[in-house]
Amino acid sequence: MIWRNHPWVRDTATSALVLAAELLGHPYTGLGTKVVLIAVGAAGLMLVRRRHPIVVAGLVGVLYLIGAQPSPYDTPVSAMLIALYSVGRHAPALASIVTAALAVLGGWVVQDLPWAAVPPLMTVALVLTPALPVAAGRIVRLQAELSHRHEQQIVENAVRAERRRIARELHDVIAHHVSVVGLYMGVARRTIPTDPERARLALLTGEDTARQAMTEMRHLLDVLRTDGEPIENQAGVGIARLPALIEGSGSATLEVSGEAVELPTSVDHAVYRIVQEALTNTRKHADGARTQVRLAYLPDLVEVEINDDGRSRPGAVGPGLGLAGMSERVSLCGGEIHAGPSSEGGFTVHARIPLPEKM
Repeated sequence: MIWRNHPWVRDTATSALVLAAELLGHPYTGLGTKVVLIAVGAAGLMLVRRRHPIVVAGLVGVLYLIGAQPSPYDTPVSAMLIALYSVGRHAPALASIVTAALAVLGGWVVQDLPWAAVPPLMTVALVLTPALPVAAGRIVRLQAELSHRHEQQIVENAVRAERRRIARELHDVIAHHVSVVGLYMGVARRTIPTDPERARLALLTGEDTARQAMTEMRHLLDVLRTDGEPIENQAGVGIARLPALIEGSGSATLEVSGEAVELPTSVDHAVYRIVQEALTNTRKHADGARTQVRLAYLPDLVEVEINDDGRSRPGAVGPGLGLAGMSERVSLCGGEIHAGPSSEGGFTVHARIPLPEKM
């Protein structure tokens, strides 16, 4: 449950454990008033150790010194160790070092040992006993900071990748729909004198295409405004919309083979955008050419091929955003794509995208 991980719950549990450890840690000396007061005070300080680690360590240190008089058996050892750990975990580095040094000095005072006569092993023990909890807290703090930075980096990379994808989406939407609008405006201009009805229909189609482009652009801009919110159910995007896309192109046909299956969103969008970009490039570089779109559902992949019968177009396979966007989309889906002049003199785009195995 979430409440178990709340800091107050853990601090309360820590306080209860300290109280129990201090009250049960005196089987021979007995529970005097002094022991009970020190145990209750140390346990109560555990409740605020995260917000005020230095203050808590100092007050527990005072209780430690009080408990050490006249004998060291009443000292709140467990509370002292937890307080020192909390300093390393929640306090700045310099404050942690100073606190550890003062704790070493306090331990030396409590033991009341002569500086020159202390054996080396005891010196090491007196130094490490308070220093190790602080070091442990510091290590845990550094690990948490590194983990947080790593998570932030993942989020930032995801945002950048999403924005690159949105840039490709915007390019595809604008390039395709503007080219379609231009096509139908040209048809209307040429047919107004001789066939006003056809010109009217061309203008209506151009108007609908422009409206659809605005709808898709609003979806994408909404995603930008919400800082990387995933795109779901985009209007006009996906294999289901391919017939409408091809019909709007004016000179393309669609052939589908294999048993249609539900595709992952990334693959569904990638296939649509590949066809859209290929049709746009055909109108841009070989206006009037006939285009055949072939979509094949295979057992473990989906294959799409776009062929036009226009003349070969030098430079059309350059590193433009359109073809580069196709390659990146297919690569992100784990597939492969080839684009270039065909042997018949036209241009071919051929992509194969694997499908995930069914569980």
